[in-house]
Amino acid sequence: MAEALEFEGAEGNRLAADLRGSEGQPVILLHGGGQPRHSWKGSAQQLSERGMRAITIDLRGHGQSDWLNSGYYRFRDYAADAKVVFEQIEVQFGVKPIAVGASLGGISSLLAEGEAADALLNGLVLVDITPRMDPGGVSKILSFMGDRIHDGFATIEEAGEAIARYLPHRVKPTSLDGLRKNLRLGKDGRYRWHWDPRFLNGPNSVHSDHEESERRLVAAARNLRIPVQLVRGGKSELVSKEHADEFMQMVPHALYYDVSEAGHMVAGDKNDVFCQAVLSFVEHIKAA
Repeated sequence: MAEALEFEGAEGNRLAADLRGSEGQPVILLHGGGQPRHSWKGSAQQLSERGMRAITIDLRGHGQSDWLNSGYYRFRDYAADAKVVFEQIEVQFGVKPIAVGASLGGISSLLAEGEAADALLNGLVLVDITPRMDPGGVSKILSFMGDRIHDGFATIEEAGEAIARYLPHRVKPTSLDGLRKNLRLGKDGRYRWHWDPRFLNGPNSVHSDHEESERRLVAAARNLRIPVQLVRGGKSELVSKEHADEFMQMVPHALYYDVSEAGHMVAGDKNDVFCQAVLSFVEHIKAA
C-alpha cells in the first residue's frame, strides 16, 4: 500500500508523490515527459519488496503536481526541482537517495547531480537517456505527445488506440484502468493527457534552449563522481548504441546495462528485467 507524500519544488510548487516501503535505502523514481508517477508502480513495488523505500513523484506540470503559473518547463527547471527534492529526502530519511530517472526524469537528475557543488545522491540510474539524443527519435516522441494536445479523445479507448499505434511492439493491456491515471476529463467531456500543455508548446517549454541544454548535460555527465548506471533499451529510438558508448567515455566509471527487447520505455516494456538491473546496481553500491 502506498503512502501519499508531498515535496516542495524550486518555485514553491507542490509535487505529489507516493512512498512504498517503510525502511531501507530511499530510491526515488522520476518519470519521463508526459507520464505520471503511476507509470513506476510495478517497479516501485518490486523495490519495496526488496527492502527499499521506493518514492515515485509527479514532476512539475504532470499528474497531481502543480501546473506552474510561471510556465517554466525547461530542463533547468526540472533539475532545480530535483535538487531540492533530493535534499528534502535526505532530511526526511537521514540518507541520500538513489535516483532512477527515465528520459526527462534522468535529464533532471543528471543536471541536478552533475552541477551540484556536493553530492546529492548515493547513486544515479539513467534510463534510456544520455546528454545527446537522436533528433528523429525526439521528434517522434514530441509529435505523438502534441498530436491531440488540445482536441483530446472522446473516450479512454480512443486514447488507448493512439498509444497502441505509437507502441506497436507492446502487447495491448486487457484493462484500460491504468490508462485513466494518464488522462484528465475536461468539462467538455473529452479526455486529455494529464500534463500542462505549456510543457510542450509554451514559451519556456521542455524543448527550449536545446543547444545550451545539451552543453550543460555533457558537462554535468563529465562531472559525475557518484556510482552511475546507464540502462538502455536495445530497440530505443532515442539513444543509439553510439550515444551510449559516448556516455561511457564521458563517465568511465559507470555501469552499462542493455535491455535488448525494450524500446525507449524500458520499464514499461520489460519491467522485470529492468528491476533486476536496478537491484543489481543497488547491491553494487552497498558492496562498494
